[in-house]
Amino acid sequence: MTNRPVLVWFRNDLRIDDHPALRAAADSERPVAAVYVLDDALDGRPLGGAARWWLHHSLVRLRDNLGSLGVPLVLRRGPAADVIPALAAEAGAATVVWNQGATPFQRTADAAVAEALRRAGVPPNLTAPDLIADPDAVLSGAGRPYRVFTPFWRALSRDHAPALPTDAPTATRGLNAPPPGDALEDWSLLPTRPDWAGGLRDTWDPGEDGAFARLETFLGEAVGSYGTQRNYPAIEGTSRLSPHLRFGEISLRRLWHVAQAVGGDRAEPFLREVGWAEFNRHQLFQQPALHETPLRPEFAAFPWQEDHAGFRAWCEGRTGYPIVDAGMRQLWHTGWMHNRVRMITASFLVKDLLVPWQWGETWFWDTLVDADAANNPGGWQWVAGCGSDAAPYFRVFNPTLQSEKFDPRGAYIRRWLPELSGVPDRTLHHPGPAALVDHNAARRRALAAYQEIAGAGD
Repeated sequence: MTNRPVLVWFRNDLRIDDHPALRAAADSERPVAAVYVLDDALDGRPLGGAARWWLHHSLVRLRDNLGSLGVPLVLRRGPAADVIPALAAEAGAATVVWNQGATPFQRTADAAVAEALRRAGVPPNLTAPDLIADPDAVLSGAGRPYRVFTPFWRALSRDHAPALPTDAPTATRGLNAPPPGDALEDWSLLPTRPDWAGGLRDTWDPGEDGAFARLETFLGEAVGSYGTQRNYPAIEGTSRLSPHLRFGEISLRRLWHVAQAVGGDRAEPFLREVGWAEFNRHQLFQQPALHETPLRPEFAAFPWQEDHAGFRAWCEGRTGYPIVDAGMRQLWHTGWMHNRVRMITASFLVKDLLVPWQWGETWFWDTLVDADAANNPGGWQWVAGCGSDAAPYFRVFNPTLQSEKFDPRGAYIRRWLPELSGVPDRTLHHPGPAALVDHNAARRRALAAYQEIAGAGD
């Protein structure tokens, strides 16, 4: 019987283009309904405030795009292993189809949901994940996961080109009377008291259409110069696709092939950064507690300083170092920070202030619209020196020199610190009289602390 419906379970793949599960459901010629489950376990921990804001608007766009195909979107919350089988029973579903998980948390959910469905007599159907390659497929000659990015990227780009993307379905039988679901507004994903999201609304267009518009702009204006301009925060030299990728509003397959088709060899520096995100994702499979546990075990003995006052000043952009404070103000206003400035601000926290990197990772998790279970902790471990292919312990970013090099005219600083608009260029990059630390003294302290732990220089 072809009147029993197919349920499509959406997670961090909030799109209709190149969605293998949706395509499989459409091709089944059965009625189709979609479901999104709000389950904290699917990201390893509850979403931060900025990501919750993005999720709300992305679900609105997904609901609209599915609606154009006649497919209803049912919203439920709770443990996925309970919610999905229950909804399948209510709908009388013939099967439930979803894209295989791209993180260890999602893979755990895959197994639990699939087993619960089988017990209920509903066959699960898992389709391709949002990964360039499965972690088990990209291994060193010794058969182990790569711990250094360059050979990982060489193997990934040479041997694991992603499959060609598929277009969104055009003819789909939607389920006319889906089971009831939650009202999105009842999830309270948006901030209200206070409403701090004005800058986010002014900056972003969440959803699949916004993702493709952002990609078109990048490929038309910046992909050719990405390799030389991506380090300059005052220039629109990056793609700003990271939040769209984080929520799967555009697939890695689509991004990869379009970038290659339009940019050719010029797209390689950009695709290499996509490969870095994939590297972090693979590291997450090796260490699911990546946001808490250093990959280099000797760092468990690092003499971090629980400097709450310094951490609070850093969060609020009051360190006295203009490039650091500008970055933290950009983050708070837009939910995003330029990657070069992310490295500068992170280095300042963990090396100038010796504040535990986990504190910074948690702050970024709450305030970044692109806060990702792999990239966020992976980047912090890289800066702290405790992760795979991490920055060496003796690399301590000098915020003044970084500012002079990558924001030479001070446009970025003046954009986010308007109180410094009248400061002359020759002194704009230097710390103010109320700076939290003297960088040279802080650097010496950091190097001494790193040398205390065994193997810090290995």
